[in-house]
Parts: sequence; C-alpha cells; structure tokens
Amino acid sequence: MDFSYILEILSELAYLLIVFGVMLVYAIFKGRQALINLIFGLYLALLIMLEFPFTEAWFGSMEGTTAAAGKLALFAAFTILLTWLCHRVMPDEFREKKVESLGKKLVLAAAATILVMIFSFNVLPVTEFLTPGTPIQSLFGTTDYFFYWLIAPMVILFFI
Repeated sequence: MDFSYILEILSELAYLLIVFGVMLVYAIFKGRQALINLIFGLYLALLIMLEFPFTEAWFGSMEGTTAAAGKLALFAAFTILLTWLCHRVMPDEFREKKVESLGKKLVLAAAATILVMIFSFNVLPVTEFLTPGTPIQSLFGTTDYFFYWLIAPMVILFFI
C-alpha cells in the first residue's frame, strides 16, 4: 500500500463524509420532510436519467471529464426539479425545531447518502473524477449489491 493509494481512499472518504454532511445540514435546516422529498427526488431522477433519450445526443461528442460533468449537471437538474415537485405534492407535516428528532435526521441523511453513493459509482460518471478500485467503491460500486443498496433507503423510509 503506497501513499497514492492512501490519498485515493482519503479522497473517497472525504467525498462520502461531505455528502453525508450536506444531507445532514439540509435535514437540520429544512427539516425531515425536505430530506424525504429529496430521497424521492433522487429515486425519480435515477429513473428519468436511465431512460433519458437525449443523453448521447447532448454528451456524445464530449470527452472525459466534460461529458461526466455534463451528465452530473443533468442529474442534479433532474433531482432539483423532482425534489421541488415532491415538495409541492407531499404534505409538510413535520413542524419541528432544528435539532429536534436529530436521530431520525441522521438516519435519513445516511439513507440519502447511500443513494448518492450508489448512483455515483453505478450510474453517474463520478469515476472520471475519482480513481477506481478503492474499498469505498468496492462497497457501493459493485453491481451485485446495487439492488440491495437501492432498496435500503426505502426500508429506512418505511420504518421512519
């Protein structure tokens, strides 16, 4: 194990912790229902992104990190629009203070982090920015466990 491998693991661990931190801060400031809406928005964005017919037409001529950044931006746009749609459709029933029910917010932030991580390593071209072959990618990036990681946030939502 050399120094560059350790740096790759640390960069992926930082990515994981940053995603979790962003999800937790979002849950603390916006509330549990906003994070639930984001989780549903992520699921719907995955569905649309997988079947979007113009991906190759828009990004086929681009190469490397430019195409990857474009696909990530498109996925982010779908996620934002669909989260906003979920916010408009779903009731805003959890009126709570910022640190109230922090345990549930931590679990929901972990569920959203799981979705972002499995989308990153299986569907989205994040591996253009991160070096493949590290333990975090082997945890979230294997296609054998993709279904189970995809179902885990739904199970969390069922029990929360």
